[in-house]
Amino acid sequence: MSGAGVLPAQQVRALIKGGAITADTPILTEQVQPASLDLRLGDIAYRVRASFLSGEGRRVEDRLAEFEMHRMSLHEGAVLEKGCVYVVPLREGLALPGDVQAVANAKSSTGRLDLLTRVITDGGTEFDRVAAGYSGRLYAEICPRSFSVLVRPGMRLNQIRFRRGQAVLDDDALRALHARERLVPGAAVISDGLGFSVDLAPDGAGLVGYRAKPHAGVIDLERIGHYDPADFWERICTSERRIILDPGAFYILVSRESVHIPPDYAAEMAPYLAMVGEFRVHYAGFFDPGFGHAGAGGTGARGVLEVRCHEAPFVLEHGQVVGRLVYERMAERPDALYGADLGSNYQGQGLKLSKHFRAA
Repeated sequence: MSGAGVLPAQQVRALIKGGAITADTPILTEQVQPASLDLRLGDIAYRVRASFLSGEGRRVEDRLAEFEMHRMSLHEGAVLEKGCVYVVPLREGLALPGDVQAVANAKSSTGRLDLLTRVITDGGTEFDRVAAGYSGRLYAEICPRSFSVLVRPGMRLNQIRFRRGQAVLDDDALRALHARERLVPGAAVISDGLGFSVDLAPDGAGLVGYRAKPHAGVIDLERIGHYDPADFWERICTSERRIILDPGAFYILVSRESVHIPPDYAAEMAPYLAMVGEFRVHYAGFFDPGFGHAGAGGTGARGVLEVRCHEAPFVLEHGQVVGRLVYERMAERPDALYGADLGSNYQGQGLKLSKHFRAA
């Protein structure tokens, strides 16, 4: 495990075997993804007054004592209510080597439910960032934004990716990769990553996206393909190739580009520029090796965009660049790829809600 880059599944398993990744209960085979590890909720959720970071030299446990309002067991299932903030100790912990750092993110289905979920650590000064050599517990901060959700112990809302050394491709390396692999059809917009734009060209029914309904019911995260989209989402239909984003509303849209992630690389979705509009473009941002790639049963897959508008109504137009993919080298090729090897939910996707909803 000496090479620089994002650690693949086989190296993550080696970290588990060597005790660098610990757990209260045995880690399941299916938690290990091509370039990440799914993290599981523990047994208790703490309702807190506000989101917080532990801060340098301080423990999350001590900050919980400051901000806790009440706590509840998850064993029989518990509802995390829309608009509230919770902290849940995770089953996994870390004792990382001094040359390995980590970054966390929400899983795709978590982001598509507008479920703001971030990892915090003891001594942490940033969300979703774990310093090299960190030893301690992991916690999930969960804030449902659009829908209340029913959760239980062991549910996997977050994922964590491990890195050794410098892995990010600069623009020159990314251009060279695009020349070899055709990461997107046609010309690539490359500036601190691979730019992607929003697709607001209507399909045959005029559909371009979905907007979360403000007063929907509870979603049980164990129920897959269960819910009627009409109970939770408004269909956005237009012939104008543009929509006006309302402040505070949450939208599911899709990228215009079909994206490829070659087997020796991983990617992470990142905001483009704050100057292009006051909206957030993603909540779940990891793209695994093989996503959309022909070698893993893909023919290109478009990125689903989880969009929230902030201060003022904003006109979003077809083809507007709204985000970027930052590509990273893998330390070595994973022994299983996203898609064909794993039966992944979103290989070859277009505009698609989370797996909890019936096909629209």
